Amino acid sequence: MPNFNIIPPKADVIPHQHKIHNQIRTDPYYWLNERENPKVLDYLDRENYYYQKMTYHTRSLQNDLYKEMRARIKEDESSVPYFYNGYWYITRYVHGKDYPIYSRKKEELTAEEEILFDCNKMAHSLDYFKLVGISVSPDNSKVAFGVDTLSRRQYTIMVKDLKSGEIMATNIKNTTGTSVWALDNASLFYTKKDKITLRSKTIYKHRIDDPTQKDELIYKEVDETYSVHVSSSKSRKFIFISSHSTTTSEYRFIESDQPQAIFKVIQPRTVNLEYSVEHFGDHFYLHTNFNNATNFQIMRTSVSQTTSKYWEPLLAHSEDILIEDFELFDQYLVVNERENGLSRLRIMRWDNLEDYYLPIDNETYALNISFNPDFNSTRLRYVFNSLNTPSSIVEFDMINRENTILKTQEVLGEDFDPKHYVTKRLWAESRDGVKIPISIVYHVDTQLTELTPILLYAYGSYGHTIDPSFSSNRLSLLNRGFAFAIAHIRGGEYLGRYWYDQGKLLKKKNTFYDFIDCSKFLIEKKFTSPEHLYANGGSAGGLLMGVIINLAPELYNGVIAEVPFVDVVTTMLDDTIPLTTSEYDEWGNPNEKEFYDYMLSYSPYDQVKEQNYPNLLVTSGLHDSQVQYFEPTKWVARLRAKKTDQNLLFLDTNMKAGHSGASGRFDGLKEIAKKFAFIIDLEEK
Repeated sequence: MPNFNIIPPKADVIPHQHKIHNQIRTDPYYWLNERENPKVLDYLDRENYYYQKMTYHTRSLQNDLYKEMRARIKEDESSVPYFYNGYWYITRYVHGKDYPIYSRKKEELTAEEEILFDCNKMAHSLDYFKLVGISVSPDNSKVAFGVDTLSRRQYTIMVKDLKSGEIMATNIKNTTGTSVWALDNASLFYTKKDKITLRSKTIYKHRIDDPTQKDELIYKEVDETYSVHVSSSKSRKFIFISSHSTTTSEYRFIESDQPQAIFKVIQPRTVNLEYSVEHFGDHFYLHTNFNNATNFQIMRTSVSQTTSKYWEPLLAHSEDILIEDFELFDQYLVVNERENGLSRLRIMRWDNLEDYYLPIDNETYALNISFNPDFNSTRLRYVFNSLNTPSSIVEFDMINRENTILKTQEVLGEDFDPKHYVTKRLWAESRDGVKIPISIVYHVDTQLTELTPILLYAYGSYGHTIDPSFSSNRLSLLNRGFAFAIAHIRGGEYLGRYWYDQGKLLKKKNTFYDFIDCSKFLIEKKFTSPEHLYANGGSAGGLLMGVIINLAPELYNGVIAEVPFVDVVTTMLDDTIPLTTSEYDEWGNPNEKEFYDYMLSYSPYDQVKEQNYPNLLVTSGLHDSQVQYFEPTKWVARLRAKKTDQNLLFLDTNMKAGHSGASGRFDGLKEIAKKFAFIIDLEEK
């Protein structure tokens, strides 16, 4: 049991006034924004100490959970090799090590292994390490990569000479970590971030053969609501620069063998026109919402005539089917669609002789196109899993229509059988009469009654769909009698683009109401009860957690809010904070009073009130670049001052990491063990 004689930390109250729209908001904890202030770090340390002392009695449980989860992992894991430009590429882990090893083999899988990067050696003695953006030059002699050692997602791009094994002189700081080679094997295009806002802002060209030469500015995105990125086509013939806001995009291109060329615009940006581009033959292929195609369509246009007046339909828009993605092969077009929440893969021959769907027999699952770098292949790689079925990478022969499972996630350490777990899709009714899907999984021996603990998870923003996918870590809950459920609320795209549009801007409250109404549904159906219902969400899903405990705290025994975005108005008014300006199309611009008033009416930090709250675990990262540490910190301070109950309230701040938590695969398990132990302990009281 927690030691309730331990006094929780109390933050100093130093009122700060925010003035806008002839209104004053007083923030008593604004001083916690001062990252370098020793008093701030001291407060975070005191909160961490309080959390550790109050949960000391769960240390044994946390350790058991960690051991369980680690025991299920095949530690000497290896990826399915893929063939690209003369080499087989492999990612593997070795027993007892946290980080991946990236390697390749020339021509044959039986060839000698060439180590590109051993991240275990590179991460030695570092608190945080992340390697991204591996990009091998066209002649296979060099590899560019990005490294972050702080967890702020500000990557330094470096280049390794694969012949000598030496790191070259290139050292480009404050980038996204990704880069694209031109076919001259010397020109490297990359994206640099704004030093203050961390917005992806500019595209530069770096000359590998002359590192002393100043990098050339290729493109600068001046609109602060847009971010910019550089990529290459699957055909390797073109280099693209994409500018995009939440609802509008614009692409530029050059041919990869002409790095000195001027980038040409494909279609000038038009408000609310979204498109992405791929290349095949003489055409660009576009995934776009052109002409109000809400659920998107696939179009194509000649490489020589690219503006929208030349776009011709290839796969028409449907009111019922969301086109999520597509993959080009020289004989086939493969389309990732979603209908009534379920993904499917449509396979179409360019000569129109075949048009069929990959057969899937399941009620709720996750299905996605995998990495398919070979244009000339007739085999499609895809990934399939469900709440009770481990992930498999499958190769589908599009000619013979035969599946070959290349790899299935192994669950070690116990007698795992998918048949031991039940999965269902339920439909709850929201207060406005809309049916909300819920995916749920539980052990076959668990009966859904008022005494059943259920952990209900959701995200509900940016059109991001949370598919019902497998987690071996989750078995530690299911085997203890918990059920796990995902509420597919508005704000995601589970039921199409309309589903997203109904959960953003001035309709954002639908997201929160949907989650609450899904919770009420589970209670009314006697699948659980308020004494046994738990809620979990992170980042924008953490905002969701903040709103639901203000509006309906009585429905939950415990809530876990991970790196929660809870000080909505203050953050969205501060254009120096990373991501703020690019988020206006998602949340609205509070400099406009209509959006200000609406945001203020739900902002968790502003709406904290004197009432009882559920038991609450809040996580944060000191170096978080997406949700700054001070948002959850201030929120917890205000909750401590306002709440009228004796329930638990913890803030656990990772002082060495950011938004995604620990970088090592095993350290990440320790963080999951903390979350699981929190709700298991509540359930056992």
